[in-house]
Amino acid sequence: MESKTSPRPIPRRSTIDTSFTTLGLTDALVRAVAEQGYTIPTPIQAQAIPFVLAGRDLMGAAQTGTGKTAGFTLPMLQRLAEQGAQGATGKQPIRALVLVPTRELAAQVHESVRNYGRHMKMRLAMIFGGVGFTPQANEIRRGVDIVVATPGRLLDHVQQRTIDLRSIEILVLDEADRMLDMGFIHDIRRIIALLPPVRQNLMFSATFSDDIRKLSGSILRDPALVEVARRNVPIELVAQSVYLVDRDRKRELLTHLIKEGSWQQVLVFCKTKHGANRLAQQLEKEGVQADAIHGNKSQPARTKALKRFKDNELQVLVATDIAARGLDIEALPHVVNFDLPNVSEDYVHRIGRTGRAGSTGEAISLVSQDDRPLLSAIERLISRKIDQKSMPGFEPTRGASSAPEADDRPRRQQQPRGGQQPRRESQGRRGEQPRRNPAPRPSTRDGARRPDQQPRRTDGQRPARPQAARPGARPQHGQRAVLATDRLEEERHAQLREGQRMARAERSEAAPAPQAAAPVKSGGIFGFLKRKVA
Repeated sequence: MESKTSPRPIPRRSTIDTSFTTLGLTDALVRAVAEQGYTIPTPIQAQAIPFVLAGRDLMGAAQTGTGKTAGFTLPMLQRLAEQGAQGATGKQPIRALVLVPTRELAAQVHESVRNYGRHMKMRLAMIFGGVGFTPQANEIRRGVDIVVATPGRLLDHVQQRTIDLRSIEILVLDEADRMLDMGFIHDIRRIIALLPPVRQNLMFSATFSDDIRKLSGSILRDPALVEVARRNVPIELVAQSVYLVDRDRKRELLTHLIKEGSWQQVLVFCKTKHGANRLAQQLEKEGVQADAIHGNKSQPARTKALKRFKDNELQVLVATDIAARGLDIEALPHVVNFDLPNVSEDYVHRIGRTGRAGSTGEAISLVSQDDRPLLSAIERLISRKIDQKSMPGFEPTRGASSAPEADDRPRRQQQPRGGQQPRRESQGRRGEQPRRNPAPRPSTRDGARRPDQQPRRTDGQRPARPQAARPGARPQHGQRAVLATDRLEEERHAQLREGQRMARAERSEAAPAPQAAAPVKSGGIFGFLKRKVA
């Protein structure tokens, strides 16, 4: 007997002579699809839509940009329309929930649902962070059929009792692998616990990792598996190439490529938020219209930058991996990896922003000597070698240092452990003058250090002067208790005095001593007193 959670592979359905009408969609949906310029469904749509319409749970896997969003949006709208409104007039219960990892993907899915459902009476709401909470709550109170949300802000509404999930009929997890990567697994489980036990579950993802399959086993019931692409394989329509260049000349090469190629729409990926900001500012100084999008920017700023880029008002949009998925830019011609990602799978998602929906695109990676290990990992993942090039005038220097470019982020100065401070050359403690006649160090006659002495430090540091503690206060980190400090001070002064005494004795032995002093030397102070008394 087959397990309830084990997905059954579905034979691939040919898209030849297949239209959205033959998939069983209503005229209202077919008309909306045609108005968007689509006539033939993609493979993921042709395989997924019939099973969603039949009420089956589904695991759908396809490369990014192959139409996953329409693959669940179209049948979801039709099922909600066929079942009709549930609930009293004036208070519309939420019937479908679409969970996505990022705000950009939420906006994209919301737009797709609105476009495909334009001829249907469906009310939508979009919930994510970075914007006002109250307008979202007011929209939900007025009643909506479908909610597109990110997990964190959705749980905020649950906590504030502004949303009720007990009437959900269809649950969609879009980009499920990305949500797991971003640490949303616990939020997802909390949300699922709030849903009714009887519902249809759809899970769409770019890849099917072991973690995704484990999650699906706890959510889906007897799911069908639709997988139209091999795991982690980039889109074949994307022309991939690598330019070898020194790290400190990457920006110059990027500017050269944009200007010489007359590129009008380029999505550039950086590793860090500060790096994205810096690169966008530098491109602006070079006369290239650019802006950055990342997690530190407010949602209105991110939305504005993305809209300007889509409207061709910006030549370059510099992004972190937060934009690697969910950005749907029609016919985007160029994607540039200014920094290669640390995770090889992210390379596939990055270049998937171009070559979408049958259009061609170009993905270029700027690779320095430091990036070679990351490039090798990517090539192993995609099972192919990426063409390597060198731009005349930007050839990498052999044997040149490949030290990372300086980052302008503020960094904390690392302090030595144990309360130690770095030793300053030719300078005493702050506010002190160097001592002129320091006492000689204790030593034996042959110059060796005494057995009871602490070994001399060779790391260029010296212990910091112990700080006096307040009465009754607990010792702080790097300090000793008051009694222990006093004891150490006494021992140190005793050693110093002993060293001074031995130094004087050595000087006395080295000088030619008079005969009268001989008895004193042999007998010491006690012998001198005895003779005095006699």
